[in-house]
Amino acid sequence: MSSVAALQPEPAPIVACTISRDVSNFDLLIEDMETELGESWGDLTFDDAAQFLNQPDADSLEFVAIAVDTQDENDLARISGIITTAKDKGVKVILIAEEVSPIALHQLLKLGADDFVPYPLPENALREAIERVNRAPAVAQVMHEPAQTPGFKPKGDRNGVILPVHGLAGGSGATTLAVNLAWELATVQKDDSPRVCLLDLDFQYGSVSTYLDLPRREAVYEMLSDTTSIDNVSFMQALLPFNDKIHVMTAPSEMLPLDIVTSEDINRVLDVAKANFDFVVVDMPSTVVQWTEAVLNQSHVYFAMMELDMRSAQNALRMIRALKAEELPYEKLRYVLNRAPKFTDLSGKSRVKRLAESLGITIELQLPDGSKQVTESNDHGLPLADTAAKNPLRREIVKLAKSIYELNKAAEAAL
Repeated sequence: MSSVAALQPEPAPIVACTISRDVSNFDLLIEDMETELGESWGDLTFDDAAQFLNQPDADSLEFVAIAVDTQDENDLARISGIITTAKDKGVKVILIAEEVSPIALHQLLKLGADDFVPYPLPENALREAIERVNRAPAVAQVMHEPAQTPGFKPKGDRNGVILPVHGLAGGSGATTLAVNLAWELATVQKDDSPRVCLLDLDFQYGSVSTYLDLPRREAVYEMLSDTTSIDNVSFMQALLPFNDKIHVMTAPSEMLPLDIVTSEDINRVLDVAKANFDFVVVDMPSTVVQWTEAVLNQSHVYFAMMELDMRSAQNALRMIRALKAEELPYEKLRYVLNRAPKFTDLSGKSRVKRLAESLGITIELQLPDGSKQVTESNDHGLPLADTAAKNPLRREIVKLAKSIYELNKAAEAAL
């Protein structure tokens, strides 16, 4: 008997658990857990989880996957307690959410969930989330690096100009304009240059950090998760300086839902930004979300980037109709045509005129095609001023920056 018993394999240690109201509602999660962990995982209900996490058996857990759906929103207090208990035990938390409201999701993420995956699970999404939480010690080390100190003391004594840039179609050059406009505004004067802040509010595909070769910081997510406690100091700590000229809020390090923040959150961020900077350039997502209204209302000029093609025309028309339907200040939109036809292209000029007439708009700014120098500059993480100072696109952005600066100075003088 003893020899037979010795041949029996020991059960695999449990290194992870799913926690849900009923795991059978998340069959894809069961399949992925079995694929990734074999038999080294268990399942707990919400009732059992709090008790189990306080037992010694929970010491071997590496992570828990908490699965919630719309029916669980009335039980957020208990779920929040489970997340807090897991974090206190040093257990990583992956949140699996199906059709949960942005407010509930925001609350659960704010409590310290290490990662978020939507349900139904995309292919390999759970594997990637597990890999990310396993790399968390390196992220935690980054989070505790000394905060960047600005070259000035944030006193909240400014009343900055909000300048959002919104691409009406993918690849229209909105981020390129936002990055280079911010740089040209910051260098418009050799002495006593204005303070310029660049905010990347595209929480999913934001590229400002790439275009300026800056790391994405966890401090951005922390600030967005709790904007009620934002002040001058905490806001500046979430920014990174670029060449001591502009201060940049990159997109968060992980892809987040665009509705992870509310209009109130965005208003708080913009309020503290314009209180400390003369110009606040905002790189917007191409998607229109609930808080787009907040940015539009706070903006002085709202640049809408488009190209000379049918998709831009149709999207511009949709945008105008949507803003009019909601009685929003659509007159703040300033239409920017990127890759505009050259001066000698009479046929192209005629097409631009017909486009503006058909939409009932005025295209006030036409930017030339900067060619491959623009792509190379973005890939190198530098503004055009450093890589291609004589590029025709850069020259037009310089003119725009000077015009904005002079108009702002004239407005200040008139007060």
